[in-house]
Amino acid sequence: MLREARHRRLLTILGEKGVLPVREIAKRLGVSEATARRDLTELDDAGRLTRVYGGAVAARTDDERPFAEAAVDDLPAKTAIAARAAELIEDGDALLLDIGTTTHQLAKLLRGRPVTIVTSNLAVYEELRDDPEVRLILLGGEVRRNYLSVVGFLTESNLRELYVGRLFLGASGVLPSGGVLDSTHVEVPVKRAMIAAARQVVLLASAGKFPGETGLARICGAPDIDVLITNDTSDPATLAAFREAGTEVITV
Repeated sequence: MLREARHRRLLTILGEKGVLPVREIAKRLGVSEATARRDLTELDDAGRLTRVYGGAVAARTDDERPFAEAAVDDLPAKTAIAARAAELIEDGDALLLDIGTTTHQLAKLLRGRPVTIVTSNLAVYEELRDDPEVRLILLGGEVRRNYLSVVGFLTESNLRELYVGRLFLGASGVLPSGGVLDSTHVEVPVKRAMIAAARQVVLLASAGKFPGETGLARICGAPDIDVLITNDTSDPATLAAFREAGTEVITV
């Protein structure tokens, strides 16, 4: 494997796992531990990861755009997707709302509805915390102030104790194959735990994410998505990949 390809693969692995020892990195890359250490040093010097004792951890994403900035991107498209998602929800339903700006738009439409909402999204919490009709459950964990979410092993532990009817999932990008990506590695384990805790998974993704390689870490594949709600301008070939995987595709 060429050096640049190996570096990309290494960053992808760390994006998925968060932290790994040198021995495991070498095994996954099919190289010697000496080569793995050399790669880690080069990527650490470039600021693309952080060396720790015996291994490495994915670089922090302090340069991630703040939630408030991301919230105004493609707002009409997100609002339309949220409105269609709200139509799937019946009074009395128990829901999981992922992080993200589209799920926040959905939360706005759920004000006054007698539903149970479990979330790691602090924007959703702020939107609904004073609503007496909504039973609101905020997952515990480490606060990510920049993107208004909670993450970490406590969040994942909370989710292992839950089983809800439907998850509304967000993403940073969607590959032509239907692979769902996220740009922040610390959010990926939480998203995967949410998928495991829900009977039905609904992906909310605006047209600008189809197809797109925004995001280093893979969340899941098209077969893991039961319903996709997106805009009618989304890439037809990517939508076809979801349909072939058995996903119900709804366009607005």
